[in-house]
Amino acid sequence: MTSLISGSRRSRSSGFTLIELLITVTIVAILASAALPMAELTVKRGKEQELRAALRQIRGAIDAYKEAADLGKVAKAADETGYPKTLDALAAGVPNIKDPKLARIYFLRRLPRNPFWSDGSASASETWGKRSYASPPDDPQPGADVFDVFVPSAEPGLNGVPYKDW
Repeated sequence: MTSLISGSRRSRSSGFTLIELLITVTIVAILASAALPMAELTVKRGKEQELRAALRQIRGAIDAYKEAADLGKVAKAADETGYPKTLDALAAGVPNIKDPKLARIYFLRRLPRNPFWSDGSASASETWGKRSYASPPDDPQPGADVFDVFVPSAEPGLNGVPYKDW
């Protein structure tokens, strides 16, 4: 009889009780809820890094286009500013009128997308707000050329500055 009682005690003590399982699940849930905001912050920080790089690339390409127009490599009418007419022209290339050996001048390999744009079906140029040369900086409007790009969102970044002002 004693071996039967001691055997049943072993089987009871070898498993977890319901209370122990509930406490463990509660602790794991608390840890997961604390980690979720950190994961969201990490994702947002990564998108902001992509945004900085994309803005730097596009703005550098716009400046290179303007310089090429001023040097006479890109066709420009007398009444034009010398900035590209569209963002797509930076990646599609423009005819090189000064050096016929180089058929086209490319300023970007591809136009980067706005990382905060939610619609995946939109083209890369549609994800950016465009400011023309004739537009004031405090109220950017599209026009006959593309002088600058911006993020069409008033949402603030992690630094507190709205994305549209980056």
